[in-house]
Amino acid sequence: MTIREKDVPNISEVVKALSERDQEISDLKAKLLKWESTYERANKRKAVFNSGSGTEISPLYTDLDRAEADPGLLGLPGNYPYTRGPYATMYRSKLWTMRQFAGFATAEDTNARYKYLLDHGQTGLSVAFDFPTLMGFDSDHSRSLGEVGVCGVAVSSTLDMEELFEGIPLDKVSVSMTINGPAIILFCFYIAAAEKQGVDTRVLRGTIQNDILKEYQAQHAWIFPPNPALRCIVDMFDWCSENTPKYNPISISGYHIREAGATAVEELAFTLANGFEYVEKGLESGLDIDSFAPQLSFFFDVHNDFFEEIAKLRAARRIWARRMRKVYGAKNPASWRLRTHCQTAGVSLTAQQAENNIVRVAYQAMAASLGGTQSLHTNSMDETLALPTEKAARIALRTQQILAYESGIPNTIDPLAGSFYVETLTDNIEREAEIIFDEIETLGGVVPGIESGWFQQKIAHSAMRQQNEIESGERTVVGVNQFTEGSESIEIDTLKIDKEVEKRQIAKIVALKKSRDESKVSECLSALHQACRTDENLVPKILECARSYCTLFEIRDVMQEVFGSYKEPVFF
Repeated sequence: MTIREKDVPNISEVVKALSERDQEISDLKAKLLKWESTYERANKRKAVFNSGSGTEISPLYTDLDRAEADPGLLGLPGNYPYTRGPYATMYRSKLWTMRQFAGFATAEDTNARYKYLLDHGQTGLSVAFDFPTLMGFDSDHSRSLGEVGVCGVAVSSTLDMEELFEGIPLDKVSVSMTINGPAIILFCFYIAAAEKQGVDTRVLRGTIQNDILKEYQAQHAWIFPPNPALRCIVDMFDWCSENTPKYNPISISGYHIREAGATAVEELAFTLANGFEYVEKGLESGLDIDSFAPQLSFFFDVHNDFFEEIAKLRAARRIWARRMRKVYGAKNPASWRLRTHCQTAGVSLTAQQAENNIVRVAYQAMAASLGGTQSLHTNSMDETLALPTEKAARIALRTQQILAYESGIPNTIDPLAGSFYVETLTDNIEREAEIIFDEIETLGGVVPGIESGWFQQKIAHSAMRQQNEIESGERTVVGVNQFTEGSESIEIDTLKIDKEVEKRQIAKIVALKKSRDESKVSECLSALHQACRTDENLVPKILECARSYCTLFEIRDVMQEVFGSYKEPVFF
């Protein structure tokens, strides 16, 4: 087969094209200088034109801002480096999962809310646990007094988990659970509940947060010191790769880092640095990178700076793909692909003029979809005041549905690609994140950075800067420091938790302990205690405890006796 003459590159034509491109750039520079002169002479609005991260934003972005950019960094959806999305078809094949975070009072109460949300079009469940559960305490523990079921659902045993999902087929509904310190225990409760339904664990879909590093950095719901806590996470990587291949054993979370006060760039960099740390721990334990990396997932906050949030998600995918491929040697493209859940920014919601929160959430949700999220939670307007009412939760869900079915955003993939501004922001965020990675490396890594207080101090500094900007009026918050008329007259119905919840939960635990096989409980807890002293994978032992209806605190107590507890040093 002969090559046609027109398919052979003509050197003179190439030179001519390059010359024309140089002339176009030269002409653009001349026009830009003239425009800048006009811009500088004009009267401009008195405002601070910075991103949410405090980076100065130029008044105009052009082709010149990306003249030196590598065109390969953009790529195509579903192709390395995934700037334009982790999947080739994105929302043309499947919309993001609408996964509303919910949980309150008892398992029965929350079960009713889940069925309500599913009936109204929600496509995945997300469990919010109460504070005693988050800390590994049973509802009848003295430390739980007054907190049972208040900020989430109380789950003290497999029995509670069974009731939580009664009538909800776990082989058909994807379930996310936000739990960290005792995550391995709650995961085993979930597995035992699924088994009780007769579900094959290999078909289970969902995610458990299980991100202890960000707890030390920002949220503080920890139990064990870093090393044994990381061991539990790696044990879950290993067990899940064999037994729950469709379930994500971790959701590496920037959300709580951002809610604590970090900037968008810090959120991105700290989250990915934590992800790299988990990867390295898995490799150190002898796991093959491609055996567990495809099941790693992420969770990001989506705040008010619309374009910065879109660029953040695009940059995150690119950084992760490059590091997994070039540094850790992953061969499976699924290991390179960063998949993320997003949640609108709870910290951006205001108690003043709470209906304004509906608008904030809508714009944040739009940024998440334009950034290419795989699942999304939209906050309810009343969450600064209490747990969401059914009405507020329905409005939040309808916000996603309007975005999905009426906005036209899902019709084309990565519709803002090629925007001078968005592409420059994506490049800049990536560049700034790499600088932070270098700084973390000089500290000796993530764990030394936590132990020295570096992460905590960075987050606190950023939080203080943002708060000072609000209090000085430099940063406008509608209804709070400007446009405050009518703030006092608005009343919002809120959800109130019945004080009888705690009594019912305690009675349930008492009845459970009377009905279970105590000799089996003792045998399982003793086996777990012994396993904690070895290198044995802990998931099978904790799962046996869960099947025997050992309680959350009983299991935690045995593990803590061996592992000890973490106490944060004083940094401030």
